[in-house]
Amino acid sequence: MDLEVRGVAAFPGSQTQLLSGRKKPLHQGWTSGSWAISNPCPPVVPPLDLRSLVGSDDEDDFSYGSLSALHTHFNPSKSSSALDWDLPCQMSCTQHHLNELEQDIIPEDLPAPTGKYKLKYEQYKTEMKEGYKQYSQKKSEKTKSNITHQRSPRNKIDKQCSTQSTEASEDDLTTLDRKALLQHGYVSSPRHAQHSSRKSDAETVAAEKKKQTVAEQMMIDHLSRAVISDPEQNLNIEKQGTAHTHPDSKRPPLRLRKRTLHETKIRTHSTLTENVLSHKVQFDSRIISRNGRDACRDLIGFFFTNDQSLTIYEYRQFGKNRTNVLPFIPKNIYSHQCGRRKGKQYQLGDFYIGGTLTFLSSDHSNLPQSIKENILLRLRITNIDQIALDSVKTTSMAHEEDIIIQETKDRLAFKGIQDTLKEKLQKRGVRILMGLGKYFQQLDKEGCGFLNKADFKQALKVFHLEVSEKDFESSWIILIANGNSKDKVDYGEFRRAIIGEMNEYRKSFVRKVFMKLDFNKTGVVPIINIRKCYCAKKHPQVISGHSTEEEIKSSFLETLKDASGKSDKVSYGEFEDYYEGLSLGIVDDEDFVNILRTPWGI
Repeated sequence: MDLEVRGVAAFPGSQTQLLSGRKKPLHQGWTSGSWAISNPCPPVVPPLDLRSLVGSDDEDDFSYGSLSALHTHFNPSKSSSALDWDLPCQMSCTQHHLNELEQDIIPEDLPAPTGKYKLKYEQYKTEMKEGYKQYSQKKSEKTKSNITHQRSPRNKIDKQCSTQSTEASEDDLTTLDRKALLQHGYVSSPRHAQHSSRKSDAETVAAEKKKQTVAEQMMIDHLSRAVISDPEQNLNIEKQGTAHTHPDSKRPPLRLRKRTLHETKIRTHSTLTENVLSHKVQFDSRIISRNGRDACRDLIGFFFTNDQSLTIYEYRQFGKNRTNVLPFIPKNIYSHQCGRRKGKQYQLGDFYIGGTLTFLSSDHSNLPQSIKENILLRLRITNIDQIALDSVKTTSMAHEEDIIIQETKDRLAFKGIQDTLKEKLQKRGVRILMGLGKYFQQLDKEGCGFLNKADFKQALKVFHLEVSEKDFESSWIILIANGNSKDKVDYGEFRRAIIGEMNEYRKSFVRKVFMKLDFNKTGVVPIINIRKCYCAKKHPQVISGHSTEEEIKSSFLETLKDASGKSDKVSYGEFEDYYEGLSLGIVDDEDFVNILRTPWGI
């Protein structure tokens, strides 16, 4: 396509070609694209008639005045010449001049608006004012509700709690008790129950794999190291050497001679074989401690029926893939260190879920320093291989019938006191248990964990836990007989005896939640971590719209912080006390597990 130029026009760099008036192909000179880039604003543009843009029946007739202002930008002498522009160039140039016209052209004799447009303008003005008024009211109400919620969300919660607790005046429930009772509202939906079941199955498989790993490591340790480290090796070889050596021989003693493998006696008196080690009972255990780091240690033990010995290993996991299995209590024969069986050797009957194993901390130098601070190391059996236990169980317990009878009487005595207090603690267990823990720590000036009889009586009186004098004296005698002190008792043992405790199934979920919150494995959880992980979306009151998620979360944090020693941190003992109090009013284990699974996502 050729570009034909009519008339005279001046373009920079091509004046001679344009004046000649000859046709010239685009590929030999200027192209349309290159010209548009180099010359965005041509000097001459045909005038645009703006009246042609008004052509609607709905519009009133109006006219602009003289377009004299237009002539300031256009040269009439040059307007007669025209160019056949390419479309992109024409659009860009027109847009450029329209922008200039909008800025500079002001009509001189613009007519007044008609009545129709005045009416439209008034309607529009009224609608805008009304809309802005409604918007301002909504914004002010929202700001007011946010400020009220941030300062004190307890008003709405208190009303809801009062409707839930109709017997508030009879039980003397406080606001803290009512807020704690909100945690009972979590229920399991069928979909959530199915998801929890799948997750539980996966955890069971992982637990079995972990137990197998620990059992393999235990077998390797005892089969490979026992022969070399057996002291009987020296005795047997010394006897063989003295029997075959003349008394006058100057042969050096065995300790100065080089030991080689063929001189080692493979089978000694205490040699362990895989067959001997297979007669064992495997059990899981935990440390009874208020220290979160120690309480969450993963311990797996083995009791061997061939020599009545036991050993305990600790399973450690670093990240997702790295694990380590280390001996925690070395293999040996141990005895009870407190209780009715004090001084008696551990036997098969001592191993059951809920049973307690005691060891002297001073006998084990490799224990952590936090455990060595206590005289006794107390382990609670949380799970046991029941199949293995039944296969090796014997009936050689007749001589201990008197001890079993006495222990049964002790448990019945404590059970009577616990049943008496259970009704009082059903709806205010969280406040009382957390308050008791805090109060005991205040009375314990030495920080040893032991208190005398007067301190315990005072604590029961302060928290309105009425126990008859006869029951208190009988329980005190039992606690003193089972302890190591003549006039003081560990207040953890006292609280477990008088009030009771959760079963090991429930406590396993409490530890699981705490380990999820304790990212750094310090034994103390910051409140900010709890706020991040706690989710109240599935609470019935949130689903029904009676409460917001933030209100339920705030009520939980308020009850947790109220009895904690520090306002920004919660220890494992305080966290356990909270759910210990909640469990007092819940009979079914699965209902209690839902209180932990639903908000914490475990």
